[in-house]
Amino acid sequence: MTNDPTVNDKESRRAGWRLMWSATRPETGWLVTGVVAGLVWTGAKLVVPLLAARAVDDGIRRGESGTVVRLVVAMLVVGLVQAVGTGLRRYAAFHIALRAETDLRQRLFTRLQSLHFSFHDQSQTGQLMARANTDIQQINTALVLIPLTVASFITLAGVAVIMVLKSPLLALLALGTLPFLSLAATRFSRRLAPVNLALQEELADVSEVAEETVAGVRVVKGFGAEARQVRRLTAEADAVLDRALDAARLRARFLPLVDFLPTLAMVAILWYGGHLVLDGRLEVGDILAFNLYVLMLIWPLRMAGMLVAQASRASASGGRIHEVLATEPRIADRAGAAALPPGRGTLAFEGVRFGYGPGPAVLNGLDLRIRGGEAVALVGATGCGKTTVARLVPRFYDVEGGRVTLDGVDVRDLRLSELRRAVGIVFEDTFLFSGTVRENIAFADPDAPVDDVRRAARLAGAAEFVEALPDGYGTMIGEHGYSFSGGQRQRIAIARAVLADPRVLILDDATSAVDPTKEHEIRSALREVMAGRTTLIIAHRPATVALADRVVLIDGGRVAAEGTHEELLVTSPRYRAVLAAAELEALLRTAGDDAGEVDGGEDAGGVTAARSGEGGPG
Repeated sequence: MTNDPTVNDKESRRAGWRLMWSATRPETGWLVTGVVAGLVWTGAKLVVPLLAARAVDDGIRRGESGTVVRLVVAMLVVGLVQAVGTGLRRYAAFHIALRAETDLRQRLFTRLQSLHFSFHDQSQTGQLMARANTDIQQINTALVLIPLTVASFITLAGVAVIMVLKSPLLALLALGTLPFLSLAATRFSRRLAPVNLALQEELADVSEVAEETVAGVRVVKGFGAEARQVRRLTAEADAVLDRALDAARLRARFLPLVDFLPTLAMVAILWYGGHLVLDGRLEVGDILAFNLYVLMLIWPLRMAGMLVAQASRASASGGRIHEVLATEPRIADRAGAAALPPGRGTLAFEGVRFGYGPGPAVLNGLDLRIRGGEAVALVGATGCGKTTVARLVPRFYDVEGGRVTLDGVDVRDLRLSELRRAVGIVFEDTFLFSGTVRENIAFADPDAPVDDVRRAARLAGAAEFVEALPDGYGTMIGEHGYSFSGGQRQRIAIARAVLADPRVLILDDATSAVDPTKEHEIRSALREVMAGRTTLIIAHRPATVALADRVVLIDGGRVAAEGTHEELLVTSPRYRAVLAAAELEALLRTAGDDAGEVDGGEDAGGVTAARSGEGGPG
């Protein structure tokens, strides 16, 4: 790949054109329909000036009213045909564009879901949203213009033929400026392309700032940083304005030429054609027809200018979308991937080495075996790799060395869909979808009976506060579930994992947002959930660690010590230090939560407070 930005820009735009063609290819039938309708529209439009000329020369000048009436009726019939052609042509154009837009949006969404975690780690949400919205809309606009522009060029060709047949020299005067217009359009397109690409990039940056600010509005308000975010958006918006004005200046230099050339042609026709009429070599009606044809050229020429400008933006947008669609998922089924074998969920980490990029590895020679049905707690300092271990089991990432096995099979050799259905994860950073409580709990199985949903909620310790909500399990959850407290969100997330009935359950600090005074309720529920199920617990609180049959201390990317909680308290100074640091962090977090929770934020009151405009607790 060359580092020359000009070459890269050309490659991107070529990829954009290929993408648009691939999106329109399934609509070839409608494209043909649009072109045929355009031919009908063009033919009818070209006939009208000829009928008008005959009406002047054979009817009005000779005083034959019958001829005038017949020609007027013929013009009305032709006008009706032209109207039908216009309607069909436009419908075909929008049908093609909207179908292509839908296809591209679905392809982009599907590809984004299939891409690996490291892609999303590095990608900005606002940039991806801009591709799914602004860039696709630019392609839609360009595709709408294509059938219309085809008809316009047919009109241009038809006008040229009729003019040449009537008077070659007059046609030369009328059309002689077109080569200059073609050169100007080529120059305009070359200058506009990089400007439009820069404009699309700047628009994506604006989307990124807006998305971050809205998603993180609680942090923004918490730090009183509204003015700073406004300045950020203003700076990005000014950059968009600069690029848009650059594009506007280019259009302002080109489009006046499009408007001026037909006027110049009309002057030439009146000057030279007038002499021909005075000399008796041309009829007055023919002068009228020539001028009508010149007027017909105005719209095709303007359409050509619009298409050049819009095609430039669309090719830039298509190139940006192509970048995503051309990215291959790094985590995918291997050839001949195996079905999940029967088993109790035995996990093994054999010499595992893994890092998130340049720099030292997070895990370096990790060896760990977890028996089927065993509950193991991973403990360690922040950044030691505990969560990384959890992410390697369902193949969010692939190991760089060694292997991870589930029931004796390397997870890389299993079908990805079956592997991830067998592994349920409750993350520390809980995410709930917009929808009802029931829909969130039944996310893995939308058709799950309500009794199963209730059982999962009960096991997760969520049933009490859910049933106290105004609409119970039918209560709508706001965006990201911020209308609930942190503990309530985590209990719903645990219920969601329980309902999926995974072979392996991973609790990634799943009780971190739960009020310590209520943690015992979830612990008792978790014991029932974990019974007979392989469970990997990532925790800091001693009470949660005590749920495990065995505790493993991770340090330096390896297993530093293992045993029961009580054994490690006695034998491992490092273990005691890690727990002490975690306890201090938990106390500080609890103190912060207490400042935001009044009178039982862990119950339905959390919902009431949030909906009254004071924000969700925790």
